[in-house]
Amino acid sequence: MSVADDIQRSTTTIRTRAPQRTPRVGIVLGSGWQGVVAHLDEPTTIAYRDLPAFPEVGVAGHAGQLVLGRLGGAEVAVLGGREHAYEDGRADAMKGALRTLAALGVPTLVLTNAAGSLNAQMGTGSLMLLTDHLNLPQRTPLHGEPGSTRFVDMRDAYDPALRSAALGAARGMGQTLHEGVYAWQLGPQFETPAEIRMLRLLGADAVGMSTVPETIIARHAGMKVLALSMITNLAAGLDAEPLSHAQTLAAAQAAGDRAVRLLEAIVPALT
Repeated sequence: MSVADDIQRSTTTIRTRAPQRTPRVGIVLGSGWQGVVAHLDEPTTIAYRDLPAFPEVGVAGHAGQLVLGRLGGAEVAVLGGREHAYEDGRADAMKGALRTLAALGVPTLVLTNAAGSLNAQMGTGSLMLLTDHLNLPQRTPLHGEPGSTRFVDMRDAYDPALRSAALGAARGMGQTLHEGVYAWQLGPQFETPAEIRMLRLLGADAVGMSTVPETIIARHAGMKVLALSMITNLAAGLDAEPLSHAQTLAAAQAAGDRAVRLLEAIVPALT
């Protein structure tokens, strides 16, 4: 089966199992953001294994299921987890899933992640709105794409109007929402202090191991993108605490409720 066939089969399965759902916003949940699912009204859950275009998820904290429902009154399709490029070296692991959302007519994608802060003033538990990104590995999910559409304009990768709506929603609930540039590192190892010093010189405010490939896929598919980082640690060299995935998950859990409330306020403002 081709990727196009997998997307068609996945789209058919979703429409068959959730015929009443017409999602307008897709949401990819990173570590710490899974609590969003409990806030959905009238949810319909479909395991990734039943959707051939969707990835296998092999990272703790990622559920591996698609949930369709309403969040704050907005129709959404929530992807409970992602496959990362560090798992098998592929930057296009989320291509089938995101193109399935596009085939369903979803115009807007919200990406969430856990990230390390390069700014001591943006500490653990902070939330950051992505204004731009640095593709440090210089990997692309568009290898092999034909024609001129592969030359995607990334000038406003994170849509200015969506960012304005998100900031307004955060202000309305008295929530601090930082803004900054996200640096994508391939991982899975964390960065060295020297690498963090380099990233600060390059203008990065946070660093993580996801999101950028999905942004490129979504922009290629014609979707508008908003992205949010949950800060789970200060980057190497800025804090004495050793870095680990367990520490990331613990910090994400502690900040999860506040992040979910923010997302619940933001999503209706995007439609």
